[in-house]
Amino acid sequence: MAMAHLIAVKQPREQSASTALASLSRWNRGVSELSTTPLLEARELSKHFGDLIANDQINLAIYGGAVHAILGENGAGKSTLMKSLYGFHRPTSGAILMNGAPVTIASPHAGRALGIGMVFQNFTLVPAMTVAENIALFLPDLGLRLKAAAIGARIREIGARYGLAIDPAAYVADLEMGERQKVEIIKILLGGARVLIFDEPTSVLAPHEVDGLFQVFARLKADGFAILFITHKLPEVMAAADRITVLRRGRVAGELLRAQATEQGIVRLMLGADPPKPAHLDREAEEVGEPVLDFRAVTVLDPYTGVGLKAVDLQVYAGEIVGIAGVSGNGQSELANVALGLRRIDEGAFYLFGRDATHWSTSAILAAGLACIPEDPLRMGAIPGMTVNENMLLGDQRQYTRWGGLKMDWAAATAKATQYLNTTFVTTAPRLNVNVETLSGGNLQRVVIARELGRQPKVVLAYYPARGLDVSNTEAMRNLLLRYRSQGVAILLISEDLDELFALSDRLAVMYHGRVVGVARPHDTDADRIGHLMTGGTA
Repeated sequence: MAMAHLIAVKQPREQSASTALASLSRWNRGVSELSTTPLLEARELSKHFGDLIANDQINLAIYGGAVHAILGENGAGKSTLMKSLYGFHRPTSGAILMNGAPVTIASPHAGRALGIGMVFQNFTLVPAMTVAENIALFLPDLGLRLKAAAIGARIREIGARYGLAIDPAAYVADLEMGERQKVEIIKILLGGARVLIFDEPTSVLAPHEVDGLFQVFARLKADGFAILFITHKLPEVMAAADRITVLRRGRVAGELLRAQATEQGIVRLMLGADPPKPAHLDREAEEVGEPVLDFRAVTVLDPYTGVGLKAVDLQVYAGEIVGIAGVSGNGQSELANVALGLRRIDEGAFYLFGRDATHWSTSAILAAGLACIPEDPLRMGAIPGMTVNENMLLGDQRQYTRWGGLKMDWAAATAKATQYLNTTFVTTAPRLNVNVETLSGGNLQRVVIARELGRQPKVVLAYYPARGLDVSNTEAMRNLLLRYRSQGVAILLISEDLDELFALSDRLAVMYHGRVVGVARPHDTDADRIGHLMTGGTA
């Protein structure tokens, strides 16, 4: 390959981190001289899956020293395009160029050899191994023997340079999501990547961690890296991107420089229409009658994180939305797991519909009328290897069994699944006959939401329900929650999006280190006060 000397910086086994960074600086000077030539380019790139056209003759130019945002509605082809550039998919037609020279990227290994790295939404780390061990698995120059001290030095130096400080000896299982993302970034940097692709990198981050990620982007950009990231969050685009490409139905709908862009204009390109009206409460609910969900001095001990839950008192009434605000890892997961019967309570009690459900099984809680939109839809809300249609039936299989379970009424099941998906959201529903793990993050979230809310529950536990959803489907989801609230459903909404919490919640509870440190009605407080409580401040 004509430009191979610019693409892969392979450190000898004994090479120090300082030498590697010096090589990187020389490479970056080369990038600045080639700034008029795209570092990575797609020309008329198409990708078909059978009769589905995921990408249709896409032209895309990615430059060194720039942050390039890719936007589009769910199913617009964003993730497919990124995976084609990385080598995860083989394009059906078209060409990919590196520094102006055509290349064939037949696999992720080939992509990495060309200097392309990708951080997926679902991290590819081994929790039982240390940071250094995880990174060592990825290094092209590892050799036969693990040299922990040398790898640790490389991790610390690259971390200091780009604001990615992490303890090489820490176990991944003990890290927060933002710290795990740092490990993924260091991994691809030390693996020789010069084009960094991020698939919705902020979907797992708290607000302050998003700011930290964008500072990392700025440092990488200054050193000539090309950064390509998928997002649905328009404020993030306006804050971090230099260039913007919008996809709609597999094609490029528009390309903009940030100076030319407005949020309204980007949404029009995404949807082909004006932005949807944001969802909001028309009135606040009254706390009347007996609470539907009732946490009474609930304590859950966690010897690993030390957080758990600490004497949590919280009630949710019929026809109200109680929002839970907090930085990730402050007890929200434990609270949700208690409500689902997944965590044993060490002290206190949990009541559901006025009945002591402290020792109920998860199946009993679900049968009583609780629906859950989980934190991780693929791991907790779907079964890989099964189709969308089959996943839509989970929990309701008995309704469609015939002849004593020897036969399934697939016609009725398909009709119900189609109804749920088409009436819940506003854009084209994902196909029912594809395996659920092949869906984009947003489409998978739509499947889980449609299935759970289609059962007409009495209680909804919604854990980051907007994760992965585009602008129009986010508003559709929010309006759906408000509609269920108006019908008397009790909703516990866990989110790190303060705008969403303020728009939808009748009451806001703030969690910090396993405790509820404040409860307020949205009109009696503001985002600064809530953010202060989220980070350990006092009321």
